[in-house]
Amino acid sequence: MGTPFSSSSSCVALASVLLPLLLLCLLSLVLNSNQSTSLWSPSWLSPNYSDSAADAALAEAGAGGVVIRTKESAAAIQASLVSPNDIPATRFLLPPAAAPAAAPGPEPGKDVDELKDKAQPPSSIRVRRRNDKLERLESNLARARAAIRAVAQSPNKTFAIDKDYVPVGPVYRNPYAFHRSYLEMEKLFKVYVYEEGEPPLFHDGPCRSIYSMEGRFIHNMEMGNRFRTRDPHQAHVHFLPFSVVKMVKFIYKPKTFDISPLERTIVDYIRLVSSRYPFWNRSLGADHFMLSCHDWGPHASRSLPELYSRSIRVLCNANTSEGFRPEKDVSLPEINLKTGGTAGIIGGLPVSRRSTLAFFAGGVHGPIRPVLLRHWKDRGDPEMQVYEYLPKGMDYYGMMRKSRFCLCPSGYEVASPRVVEAIYLECVPVIISENYSLPFADVLNWRSFSVQVSLGEIPRLKEILAGISTRQYIRMWRRVKVVQRHFVLSSRPERYDVFHMILHSVWLRRLNIRVLASGS
Repeated sequence: MGTPFSSSSSCVALASVLLPLLLLCLLSLVLNSNQSTSLWSPSWLSPNYSDSAADAALAEAGAGGVVIRTKESAAAIQASLVSPNDIPATRFLLPPAAAPAAAPGPEPGKDVDELKDKAQPPSSIRVRRRNDKLERLESNLARARAAIRAVAQSPNKTFAIDKDYVPVGPVYRNPYAFHRSYLEMEKLFKVYVYEEGEPPLFHDGPCRSIYSMEGRFIHNMEMGNRFRTRDPHQAHVHFLPFSVVKMVKFIYKPKTFDISPLERTIVDYIRLVSSRYPFWNRSLGADHFMLSCHDWGPHASRSLPELYSRSIRVLCNANTSEGFRPEKDVSLPEINLKTGGTAGIIGGLPVSRRSTLAFFAGGVHGPIRPVLLRHWKDRGDPEMQVYEYLPKGMDYYGMMRKSRFCLCPSGYEVASPRVVEAIYLECVPVIISENYSLPFADVLNWRSFSVQVSLGEIPRLKEILAGISTRQYIRMWRRVKVVQRHFVLSSRPERYDVFHMILHSVWLRRLNIRVLASGS
């Protein structure tokens, strides 16, 4: 009787050893099978996209595209961490570089499956506790995407009820999708402003200079509004409230061209907030944004690889040849507020009183202005008023008011305050620039209300402008008046003004990523 019992016990013991080994082998095969990159299509605006797919992929609030799932090596991820200790595993999606879409959103997104665990190989997944608050945020964003997608693709488009303002007309790439996106932003979007740091380097900025947008946005964000939340867990994005302009003023040593003090300040600040809160490390900064109108803003953002390559950078110097990525970054309009306000610089003359064809006055710097002045300065042509120095007795804003076209050539940097000045004074802007990503271009159709001229076309500038018929010019002039509201700085922010348009641009970029809780 003992022998059969012993044999049965041996079989059971053998099975108990072999079965776990077999399961481990199968698990290894499943994990290794996902190492290669696979292509997902379509994007979340595709007609075939389902709401359930929003839990796994995300593209942009605009035209269609593809979603790509990849995996990075643990070594590469470890090298990018702000703090190497106790970083939770996570996954999130980031958009790729892509051509501008025709609809009101950033370019198609890419699904990047990242395993941020330095102790584990890329094929290992550490399962952690669910993050219900994060999942709730992402669920609400998925519904917003679905609502925008439905409006953008509806053959019978109708505007939602809005007693204040309804965007219509050719100045918008897709007015229906823009309107729905804006309403969804008002309903959902929350921004957390990190409270760490002291003025003047943090929570402060200039309000009376060519860099005024930096200070005005920080102050408007800080003074409290419907979008700011005091609970960081409720925020869709987190704002890093440092001022590059103030850093240049207070910690940069003049004439040294050494911006390392700025870089150290930014790195130390992000290390501080990433050690106190889980949000930076959770997404490697993908749901964080900075804002700068200083020429050195893009360079300062290079202080940390994640800030430069993953975070949303809101920049006046939106130069695509210097790393600006329109699908991830936001072009900030440059507004020169000499007095701190817009009194006296908004509003222009009717078309019948605009006797000058084109006007420009400005210094010779950068690669474009010398060419412009060489061809058109001192020509004695009353229709082409081009000056390096404004003649005595001539009023700068007065000349813009009575000109049909206002020339806006880039200087040292691609952005120019003349673009917004022209819009304020209802003068059709002529943008002469290279590699400049125009503000709000994911929503606004710039070609409907501006003229864009390349460097090589400067000798033909008068021919190009004179070739625009009066009828077409009047259409463009009226459209400038329509878009003006989107560039106006209000003493207290108003719907659809420049403050809210900047927030909407950030909102669109946030729609273009998805932060997933560890193990989800």
